[in-house]
Amino acid sequence: MALDHLALLHDELAAFQNCLTGDLSAPVEHCGDWTLRDLVVHLGQENLWAATAVSERRGDYVAEPPPADLVGWFAGTARTLTATLAVDPATEAWTFFPPSTVGFWRRRRCLETLVHRWDAEQALGRPGPLDPELSGDGIAEVVDGFVPRQIRLRRMSPFRAAVRLNATDLPAYWILGHGDPVAELSGTAADLLLMLWGRRPVPWDSLSGDEAAAREVLRGPLVP
Repeated sequence: MALDHLALLHDELAAFQNCLTGDLSAPVEHCGDWTLRDLVVHLGQENLWAATAVSERRGDYVAEPPPADLVGWFAGTARTLTATLAVDPATEAWTFFPPSTVGFWRRRRCLETLVHRWDAEQALGRPGPLDPELSGDGIAEVVDGFVPRQIRLRRMSPFRAAVRLNATDLPAYWILGHGDPVAELSGTAADLLLMLWGRRPVPWDSLSGDEAAAREVLRGPLVP
């Protein structure tokens, strides 16, 4: 069954907003020197960027600084985004890799919010679970969308080998790289997704195969 990314986006935005009653000065461990306040600004501005990509079919939106009421402002960006995305997912939109549709943005914003919701909860010392199927979808997005884009933009070198990523809680696996895999890594879908986004260490204790080649493949940067 296909994931309902718009419904899941509503859920993830609500979960993120629940964090905004916490300490906004809390550091966000995996986002450089950002605080939770910075993360709120980032996610809110990207909500408006994505809404503009749909409503005006352009990707050059320039965000303005948020007002003093950061929590209220973020809630407004969430409403703007979800209202904009509540159209036929096949509707044409500007995107930064295929498909150029509203469906792209439903998925992208849902997965972006998923990871940053985890970031926010982690910053407050209460990281919640990530849905396995949605996490698996996030892994596929990295493998099929972000990695080719990173290579195309010359942010990382083309692969010289392939690694198989096995989900232990889904009947699923993904091939990162090209050709027959020379190594395999296993973990829950959530842990593999967080690994690809630099939030979890590589589960080297689950490795089978060529470790040196696996380290080269995973060196990245696999995502922006």
